[in-house]
Amino acid sequence: MLGNAQQNQSPQAGNSFSKWLGRTVLATMGWQVQGQFPSQKKYLITVAPHSSNWDFVVSIGLLLASGLKIAFLIKHSLFFWPFSLFLHKVGGIPVDRRASQGIVAQMVEHFNKNDKLILAIAPEGTRRAVKQWKVGFLHMAHGAKVPILPISLDYHARQVKIGNPIALSGDVEADLNTVKAFYSGIQGKKGKVS
Repeated sequence: MLGNAQQNQSPQAGNSFSKWLGRTVLATMGWQVQGQFPSQKKYLITVAPHSSNWDFVVSIGLLLASGLKIAFLIKHSLFFWPFSLFLHKVGGIPVDRRASQGIVAQMVEHFNKNDKLILAIAPEGTRRAVKQWKVGFLHMAHGAKVPILPISLDYHARQVKIGNPIALSGDVEADLNTVKAFYSGIQGKKGKVS
């Protein structure tokens, strides 16, 4: 269930064809969606586990099917012509990891400047298995005063699971544990969330 995007306060994108295309991509790959997006103007989505390039295909299917305008950070090296046209069209924001010291502040400012913004982040920060998640996404959400919406890609069940929005307390360790608890036992393409 994706919810009725037409009666939603959230930023909208696409049309009936793009929604059909997204649903078709998910169905063709054997994926189902459990849960629905909230009707809110601003929030930060965490998508995990991120262990494969296939996560991008599933996520784009979800993005199109939702009818929502969802921005996402993606490494700048993928923004080459003509692929860059598609990435910009679907909400891609190029990020140079070598210059990451300003990303949190830039995204907080981006949230503050926009009346409506949904930003999706892979909290691991990479496709490799990691022992610890990066916590920049918590600082972004807390600084922008927006909730986090956890979404998991469960390859074992072939389900995209959309959780409930999580309001942050400002205690980074406690907030990280709360967000990570949603992903407990979720099987990625290459391993579970640690």
